[in-house]
Amino acid sequence: MTTPWGKRRTRNPSGPTAPACGTALPPASAPAPVPAPGHPIGPRLPPRAGDTRRHLAVGLDCYFCLITAGLLTRPYVDASTGVTEVLGLLAGPALAFSFLNQVLLTAVAGAGLGKLIMGIRVISLPDAGRPGLWRLVRRWLYGLSLLPMQPWYGLRSFLTGPASGPDAPHPVALPNGCTGEPYTDPSGLRQVRRSDLAAHRDAMTFPR
Repeated sequence: MTTPWGKRRTRNPSGPTAPACGTALPPASAPAPVPAPGHPIGPRLPPRAGDTRRHLAVGLDCYFCLITAGLLTRPYVDASTGVTEVLGLLAGPALAFSFLNQVLLTAVAGAGLGKLIMGIRVISLPDAGRPGLWRLVRRWLYGLSLLPMQPWYGLRSFLTGPASGPDAPHPVALPNGCTGEPYTDPSGLRQVRRSDLAAHRDAMTFPR
């Protein structure tokens, strides 16, 4: 179609006019991430305490357990007492101390005696709170049932490679999805450093 001035006029398209060549386009704004239902965005959970720290805590617990059981059974042991009788006398106080330390003291103070000395706290997942009594009892019973097999699991894990993680060629299957790693918590608990737990709770109390 031509105009009275002899210039050809083109019709405007129905859609928006495209920008001229060489014109910079405005940057597209990315939509804000929307958290999935039931998974709010919050501070990351504190990582698990290092192996050396946890093993030292276990060693301290065993040391205090043996000292306490020995002091309690010493009045009932003499030169005529056989080895079997001595082991039987030690079993009762050792189990009682283990229950008091791993269950009751952890429920009150957040960790057993050895873990308190090594700066470790036991938390429940996924809320990083203090574990309930039933969880601690179940963890204690699992520990008693798996304790005699820990040397075998450790030897098998050493011979077959890492027991867990992406590099594990032959994971060792244990009850409730545990692996052959020593001192694995089967009840949804985690041992963390006290400083990491304090930083996590500060972040939860005063979010940025």
